[in-house]
Amino acid sequence: MIQIKSLTFGYSGYSPIFQSFDWTLNRGETWAIIGSSGCGKTSLLYLLAGLLKPTSGEILIEGESIVRPRPGTGLILQEYGLLPWSTVKQNAELGLRVHNFYGPDGRHAPQGGRTSMDIMPWLERLGIAHLAEKYPSQISGGQRQRTAIARTLALRPDVLLMDEPFSSLDAVIREDLQALTLELCREQNITLIMVTHTIEEAAMMGKKILLLGEPPNTKPKVFENPNSGDAEFRQTMEYLEICKTLRKELGNETS
Repeated sequence: MIQIKSLTFGYSGYSPIFQSFDWTLNRGETWAIIGSSGCGKTSLLYLLAGLLKPTSGEILIEGESIVRPRPGTGLILQEYGLLPWSTVKQNAELGLRVHNFYGPDGRHAPQGGRTSMDIMPWLERLGIAHLAEKYPSQISGGQRQRTAIARTLALRPDVLLMDEPFSSLDAVIREDLQALTLELCREQNITLIMVTHTIEEAAMMGKKILLLGEPPNTKPKVFENPNSGDAEFRQTMEYLEICKTLRKELGNETS
C-alpha cells in the first residue's frame, strides 16, 4: 500500500504544487497520472521515488516512510538511461550488479538475498535477446525502452514508476509496449504508476486515473476505469467515454 498523508510540496520561491494532499493506492493497482503542464505530475512521481522531499506531510510505502530512494521502487524515464558504451545485456544487468555489490542491506538493495545475474530470461521475455551484444546506438527507440524495462523488472520491484516512457515511440510500438508492461506488472503484482500527457494512453494504462489540476492540488480527482488493459478495450464505447470524460475534465482544469 502507498499512502500520501497531508503532503505539501513546492519549489523554492514558488507557490505550493501540493497542499495538504492525501492519496492512497493499494498493492497491485495500475494508475495513470494526467494533467496539464506544470500541474505536478513528474514532481509527484519523484516524491514517490524519494528523489524529492515533501515540505511537510509524509509518504509511506508498505508502512515505510520515504526519506530516500527505496530499493523496492523501480523508475523508468522517457530517456531510457542507457550507457552508450555498454551492450544491451550489460545495460540490462546494471541494476543487478549494483544490487549484488551492496548485498541485501535494505538501503541500496532489497532484503531477501542476492538476485540471480542471469538477465537473459528477461531479454527473451521482452523480445530483445537477439540484441544482447548490440549497443544502444545500434537499436531502435522501442528496443532501448525494452532494455530499460528489463533492467528494472529484473530487480523485482513492488512499485514501478514510469514518466512518459513511450511518448517518443510510434503508435504500433507504443501499443505493444503498453500491453507488455501491463502484462508483466500483473504477473509480478507490481503497483504501476505512470505519468502521461496523452488522454488515450491514460485511458488504456490506468485502471484508476488521477487527474491533477492547476496548483495547488489539495485533493485527488480519481476516475475508475476497471476494464483498461483488456486486449479489445480500445474498440469499446467504454474507452471512448472515458477519453471523452478526461478530455472534458482536463479542459475544465485548464480553463
